[in-house]
Amino acid sequence: MKRLLSIELQKIWKNKASRVLTLTYFILLTFIALIASIKFDLGVFKLHLAEMGIFNFPFIWHFNTYIAAILKLFLAIVIVSMMANEYSYGTLKQNLIDGMSKKEFIQSKFLTILLFAFASTVFIFVLSLILGYGFSSYTEIGIVFSDLEYLLAYFIKLIGFFSFCLFLGILVKRSAFALGFLLVWSIIEGILKGILTFKIFPDSKIASYITQFFPLESMSNLIVEPFSRLSVVKSIGTQIGIENNKDYGVPFLSILIVLAWTLIFNFLSYRLLKNRDL
Repeated sequence: MKRLLSIELQKIWKNKASRVLTLTYFILLTFIALIASIKFDLGVFKLHLAEMGIFNFPFIWHFNTYIAAILKLFLAIVIVSMMANEYSYGTLKQNLIDGMSKKEFIQSKFLTILLFAFASTVFIFVLSLILGYGFSSYTEIGIVFSDLEYLLAYFIKLIGFFSFCLFLGILVKRSAFALGFLLVWSIIEGILKGILTFKIFPDSKIASYITQFFPLESMSNLIVEPFSRLSVVKSIGTQIGIENNKDYGVPFLSILIVLAWTLIFNFLSYRLLKNRDL
């Protein structure tokens, strides 16, 4: 296992583009801290985002994982390029000639995915602790370490999404086309969701029940938007007569669905590689 992971990390680090994208991703994550410095001063209207409570415990776990998940595309490009480079540079064929089995090859890629997801989750955990203790009004241990399920959801979301990207990288062989396919797939899911929600089942929850099994939709459902949880947003909604009954928790069913898709994508990656003439 250590040998397989070491091989993959060497490939990524020796590739300048992958190295830059990986470093850029973690640098961008630190930019979440800059949100605290954003202030709007328009006469009587003054807004300081940090004072709105976005860095309060335990809300910060929800907010930071949601924002960080948006940036996952940077590592997705690394995952897709990692696979495309195997074909472009012939390293896949060379690894197989050197004695690595196709099963070990897929395992090495999945181990890399796990490492990226774990490193990102730990990074967000540490960053959130620093920001939380710097700005939160609540620093009691019981409050600080509540709602940590968002970190679990973030970790699972990254694994599922990167596994999908790995599958596309093997399927298409070219990083640009694989990323294009990912965009097309997201559009297809959006169109199907719109048709089911507004045309076929406009007055029921059947559409949401069906769409929760879509791969990208299931990943999205793990961490819903956190902004409407803020007290200032809730008070505005109350004043204009909008009732908010949204569930902000991490659905256990969504976790199971994403894990199932993760297994499916990795199995399909292996079967595709196994049956392909290299």
